[in-house]
Amino acid sequence: MIVRETFHRPQELGRELHRLPGQIYNLAYRLRRQAGAECLFVPIRTMQYLAILDAHEFAFVDGAGHRVIEISWSNFRPWERGGLGDPVPYDAVFYQPSAQETMRRLPGEFLRALHALATRVARRSHATGTPDITPLNPLKISGDHSDN
Repeated sequence: MIVRETFHRPQELGRELHRLPGQIYNLAYRLRRQAGAECLFVPIRTMQYLAILDAHEFAFVDGAGHRVIEISWSNFRPWERGGLGDPVPYDAVFYQPSAQETMRRLPGEFLRALHALATRVARRSHATGTPDITPLNPLKISGDHSDN
């Protein structure tokens, strides 16, 4: 089933360079890939916001608003980090006057929402009996390893 949603992007009011903790970036990336769709919608219930994740940006919409993007995180540069757990540089783009204040709570609440979504996905996968299986290549053991 395809769902088409339309969100409005006002004129940019400001932009700042930020670093997204690796844990948040990695989990968001993994969940979006597992969804197998172009976009992933992540409800941030504690803030009544909706995160829209695609391959190029994470956009955040106030759930009480009129589908207007308040903040977007874009221009992710994961290749600039030293390891998978390191923060990922990105641009935070602000479209509403309240965006700076929202930005203070957003990373922590977004991480909690991602964890909640990951838990629901795992339960659904377990309940439907379609586990993720990673095939392992059998070990080839050479030589005699008898217990003499």
